[in-house]
Amino acid sequence: MAFAQVLIGPPGAGKTTYCNGMKHFLTGIGRKVAIINLDPGNDLLPFTPDVDISELISVADVMDNLHLGPNGSLIYCMEYLEKNVDWLLKKLENLKDYYLLFDCPGQVELYTHHNSFKNILQKLLKLNFKLVAVHLVDSHYCSDPSKFISVLLTSLSTMLQLELPHINVLSKIDLVETYGKLAFNLDYYTEVSDLNYLLDHLEDVPFVKKFKKLNEAMIGLIQDYSLVSFCTLNIQDKDSMLNVMKLVDKANGYVFGDLEERNMQALMSCAVGADFEYFKAASVQEKYMKNEDEHGKMDDDAS
Repeated sequence: MAFAQVLIGPPGAGKTTYCNGMKHFLTGIGRKVAIINLDPGNDLLPFTPDVDISELISVADVMDNLHLGPNGSLIYCMEYLEKNVDWLLKKLENLKDYYLLFDCPGQVELYTHHNSFKNILQKLLKLNFKLVAVHLVDSHYCSDPSKFISVLLTSLSTMLQLELPHINVLSKIDLVETYGKLAFNLDYYTEVSDLNYLLDHLEDVPFVKKFKKLNEAMIGLIQDYSLVSFCTLNIQDKDSMLNVMKLVDKANGYVFGDLEERNMQALMSCAVGADFEYFKAASVQEKYMKNEDEHGKMDDDAS
């Protein structure tokens, strides 16, 4: 049995950075961690993976030999890995005592409706791998209501397709205000409470206004399933990393031992100087976003 995180999400969400940061974090509290690179198009890694799909196949080779585009080549690579999944399983046999981080491609079709990646994960599940999908989404999507609805639909489709314990994460939360002012407090986006409020903001966009009924139907679909919510992540913040780790451990059933718990307490006492509480949306709001009063004061000072 091995515990593992499967890092998925669109390009630029920070999956590789997450793997690098989470490995350092988990190693610091006593876990043996290995990173498995399953992205055949990622040849600029900030770490040396313990297993690398490029030893089997790469997007560059497929493009050169089969004259496919980058997206078609990536799908071909996943189908090739599915047919040669024994190669991966043999590599993983040498990592039985490790906690695994799977760094996966950024093509969302692989997680929403294409079956090869799902079939690979099902093979691992049958071998008693305890998997949890960690779906990273760049927090800048919160600044645009239409993009946020698209992200919600993608997240929901991924959850239904992969059929794994699932954690949705708003990454780069420390940069959320640099992307533009949010229409609502951050907890509105993390809890995904009442999406009908987004429709009022969509009506301000002339092109989008034509599709009001379609937007209402999509919002209704998301709310009917009531599955999508988000936690927040700043990869450079230890208590933010700890919150995500706790959510992942709860999802895949990982229970750490006494030594690891003591190491974690020591690590966090150095980081925050007190007993740690969950890294909630309210604290993120306060830490990274200016409230209306502060904005007003800044305007008054400027005048």
